[in-house]
Amino acid sequence: EMSSEKSSWPEVVGLPAEAAEQMILHDQPDVHVVVLRVGSVVTTEINPKRVRVFTNISGSVAQVPKIG
Repeated sequence: EMSSEKSSWPEVVGLPAEAAEQMILHDQPDVHVVVLRVGSVVTTEINPKRVRVFTNISGSVAQVPKIG
């Protein structure tokens, strides 16, 4: 394993975006969390300090957030 730092958060799927953001920042305080609706157009560059949180129409996390 390259690093013990978390790089994805499967446990936050289904939670409200705000709760997911808090959990991600608790594990990785130096990342920038970006909350987006599923289907949003996003850039394709990899950013090791970014975590995208994709939500469904009700604001719950719809996909496993991961660094990048």
